[in-house]
Amino acid sequence: MKVRSSQVSVQHTFSEAGVSVDPATIVVVASVVVANPLTGPARGDDLSELEILGAEAAGFLVERALAALHAFGVNPDQVRGYGKGAIIGINGDREHSAAILHPRFGAPVRAAIGGGVDIIPGTKKVAGPGASITMPIGNKDDRWVFDDMDAVDLCVPDAPHPDEIVIGLALSVGGRPNARVLKPS
Repeated sequence: MKVRSSQVSVQHTFSEAGVSVDPATIVVVASVVVANPLTGPARGDDLSELEILGAEAAGFLVERALAALHAFGVNPDQVRGYGKGAIIGINGDREHSAAILHPRFGAPVRAAIGGGVDIIPGTKKVAGPGASITMPIGNKDDRWVFDDMDAVDLCVPDAPHPDEIVIGLALSVGGRPNARVLKPS
């Protein structure tokens, strides 16, 4: 994995719509900008290199996301939700992001947070520098936990270059701020 840059952001929400959120909810987003090894005319149909890249990126991202949470006293087992996304530079194609995000990305994340039996919801696109992507967040164990259904935006202002990929991971603690939508009976 050839890394050009990485960033981590942590959002604490203490108030939502004028109502206190106690305890505050937390969403951390870790991203990495990497070279796309399969751009250009010889990109072919074998995407295994990107599947391996997905596992490497997931390990890299979850380590940084958990370090940021740890700085605020949050342990890995307190993570309730997760999401992922990838922006492929214009010399790649959307299937590159599928190879990164689907076959091998989840295992390193689940191992680091101590579980997660449900899918890691994700999104993907092809775009140029400064493009944003909205990553869905869902409960790590049950996609039907409404309180954890949310989303977060990711944007790296100078990425992706045409031959790069932006890969993002979101982890959430506490669900949506002041969530109160009830599951139908």
